[in-house]
Amino acid sequence: MIRSTRILRSCYYDSVVLMRVASQLKKREDVSEVAMFMGTEGNHDLLRQVGLNTEESREAGPQDLIIIVEAKTGELSEVIIEEAAAMLSQKTSRTENDLDYRPRTLDTALRLLPDATLAAISIPGEYAAREASKCTARGLNVFLFSDNVSIDDEQSLKKKALDKNLLFMGPDCGTAYINGVGLGFSNIIKRGRIGCIAASGTGLQAVVCQLDRLGEGVSHGIGVGGRDLSREVGGLMTKYSLELLENDQETEIIILISKPPHPTVVAELEAICAKMVTPVVTCFSGTEIPGNTFSQAATLDEAATRAVSMLNGKPFEPCRFEDTAMVGQLLEAAGKASEGTSVLGLFAGGTLAKESQIILASELGSVANRLDVISSHVVVDLGDDHYTVGRPHPMIAPESRTEILLDLAAKDGLASYGVLLVDLVLGNGSHLDPASELARSVETLRNQYGFSAHVIAAVIGTEKDPQDLAAQIKTLQDAGVIVFRSNSEAARYAAMLVSADCRGLYLKGVK
Repeated sequence: MIRSTRILRSCYYDSVVLMRVASQLKKREDVSEVAMFMGTEGNHDLLRQVGLNTEESREAGPQDLIIIVEAKTGELSEVIIEEAAAMLSQKTSRTENDLDYRPRTLDTALRLLPDATLAAISIPGEYAAREASKCTARGLNVFLFSDNVSIDDEQSLKKKALDKNLLFMGPDCGTAYINGVGLGFSNIIKRGRIGCIAASGTGLQAVVCQLDRLGEGVSHGIGVGGRDLSREVGGLMTKYSLELLENDQETEIIILISKPPHPTVVAELEAICAKMVTPVVTCFSGTEIPGNTFSQAATLDEAATRAVSMLNGKPFEPCRFEDTAMVGQLLEAAGKASEGTSVLGLFAGGTLAKESQIILASELGSVANRLDVISSHVVVDLGDDHYTVGRPHPMIAPESRTEILLDLAAKDGLASYGVLLVDLVLGNGSHLDPASELARSVETLRNQYGFSAHVIAAVIGTEKDPQDLAAQIKTLQDAGVIVFRSNSEAARYAAMLVSADCRGLYLKGVK
């Protein structure tokens, strides 16, 4: 393969745009790699880590775009680079034509929208804190999609926001719903009586989609960032969000979703919630906290179901499966279609991956979270930086999961697995047809590599999402994929397929 590099000087592109263009071009025949990064210090480090940096790429500055292509010939590499530049130019022109005026600074944006109350920020992490500080100084609530913001900056920014009674959502905040408007990766849901506070993204998406299935809606969904409940940040924005939702007339119940909080933060949350009128349901990644201040849920769908039961004045009745009869039929039809005895989970959503890992570990034993770790069972968050270096995020470009699967198959790395467990997260911002990509990859694995494992998908979405939920499910089922609407149920079913003990436990009393 021949590698070519080009630097486009002084032209900034959003990382999401770069990922999508790179993903499309990488599908071309005889093209092995397309990498497109702004020339920031962090991106130079990433290119070095994956061995894609070149002598030319090192000359790029933070405002310059690096395009690196590896192809069968040098001529093809140059052709792909030309196409990349043309595609980016078309996207920029189309966007600018759609708007009469595109402000270049915060000041001009505020002159254009003087009544604006919230700023959404998605820029390289090294610049994010500075721009976020400008926004809070101008009295704007902030939705900070950017990551790689230091924890010291996060503390400082949140304290400044609190001084002005402003929300600071993030950093690395993937999803929020404010006054009925979805921010970041968001599903189409209705307004309702349940307020949500969540660390980042897919956990909140899973909860609001389950609420939608149960006929309920969301008053507000506030993202606070994955480190907010750490000892260092001290739950600054979570505590403020609890206060806001407690005083919100539309909110009758609050759901709090997060990794396990630091013990000192838990004590502060308990003290706050004990004085609140609005009940709080928590989901802390399978961790149970002593006491009865919160109504505690073990899984994301349980958190939603508990909240709806409380709203309707009905006792919560725990169950492992919503439709146990259907599960029994699935097991009977499944038989034993593979020789593998392990579960491989490849997830686009980090929170969904963590939840599945916890469930599988409780039933099957040790579960690794990296593909390069030797373990019987593996559940991987493909959105983690370790897997997105040089690759698009799988929610944007699900073919990145296909690439990993085909690479594993070519190295005979799938033989031990009896189950492939995946998620498909629908909604605004996500790929418009992830089911077709998964169906094609399953067909290729079966036809070319004799892959015989069961494939299970947890589909997170609503009927109003742009991908057409029903069509996505049908595409998967036509490809022989077993579909669950609950991530926890998909994980439990995966455990049953590889463990007779789990199968007996779960189906006890069903037949």
